[in-house]
Amino acid sequence: MNHFTKLPAVLLLADGTAFYGKAAGKIGTTTGEICFNTGMTGYQEIFTDPSYFGQIMVATNAHIGNYGINTDEVESGHIQIAGLVCKNYNIAYSRKQANESIQDYFQEQNIIGISDVDTRQLVRHIRDKGAMNAIISSEILDIEELKAKLAEAPDMDGLELSSQVSTKETYTFGDENAAYRVAVLDLGVKRNILRNFDDRDVYAKVYPAKTTFEEMEKDFSPSGYFISNGPGDPSAMPYAIDTVKDILAADKPLFGICLGHQLLALANDIPTKKMFNGHRGLNHPVKNVIINHCEVTSQNHGFGVVQDAVRASDKVEITHVNLNDQSIEGIRVKDKKAFSVQYHPESSPGPHDSRYLFDDFIGLMKK
Repeated sequence: MNHFTKLPAVLLLADGTAFYGKAAGKIGTTTGEICFNTGMTGYQEIFTDPSYFGQIMVATNAHIGNYGINTDEVESGHIQIAGLVCKNYNIAYSRKQANESIQDYFQEQNIIGISDVDTRQLVRHIRDKGAMNAIISSEILDIEELKAKLAEAPDMDGLELSSQVSTKETYTFGDENAAYRVAVLDLGVKRNILRNFDDRDVYAKVYPAKTTFEEMEKDFSPSGYFISNGPGDPSAMPYAIDTVKDILAADKPLFGICLGHQLLALANDIPTKKMFNGHRGLNHPVKNVIINHCEVTSQNHGFGVVQDAVRASDKVEITHVNLNDQSIEGIRVKDKKAFSVQYHPESSPGPHDSRYLFDDFIGLMKK
């Protein structure tokens, strides 16, 4: 076993609560908003999902690293989480398809973590106290010194992060002779979303976050527009809200996922809010109220749309509702070819119950 795991480490929350454990990954210090994911599998996809940029991830599953790292299963070019908290950090792995251990992966990408933490106690604490900033360190163990460093970490509320994770250059995905062309506004897009488009005879062109509607329309003449998932506060993204408004004004087919859902709401004068605790995991029940059907969904978001404002809006109608807390999980714009969901139908990781939404988007482009 790697000797680094024997070094002590500490996790300090913004409310002063400290947890002690052992170093995982690179030796160092990291800050971010702490959150937890209830998924039983898919840690590698979670690490590389750009929506987690700036966040310290608590894994609720007891074993992390046990099936190693397969470089074909990443959702972006590198690890996006700010740090990892887990119970058992398994450096030895048991999967033939794996290329390397989690420890090698974290050291290559300079990721800092802490293991041997009572994650059940930690998750109960976060669940009761709400999302907050935290610091992990395996080089500084003095609590007062850590408090001073943690005080410098920015608050997620009001933070614009998508332009930091978005592609810097446009690129294409799929067959250029495909039946449909989709312009993807990359606010932190996951690769499996692009694979789902490719599977449905879509040629996608992926654009940097601050690309305008006019630039995409002139460059690609797409059949439809996709607004991706991503990190940060949607209300701090006026550039993307304006782009969505322009797509709607041109009456082009539009599909939004997660952050894209929040931006579609904002473009229709529906405000968003920071959630007490977000939804993160693979087993969130959502009801499609249009067809009276329940689906088990994969979710990752810390912001949501304001329920009362959606219900009062004369511009949109509700399509999906979360069965745990009744939050709004899907909307469509009246008299437009535009809809969005708060969760992840590409489900990497997670069940495939919601992949019909990609087919619904194809149906809009067919019309």
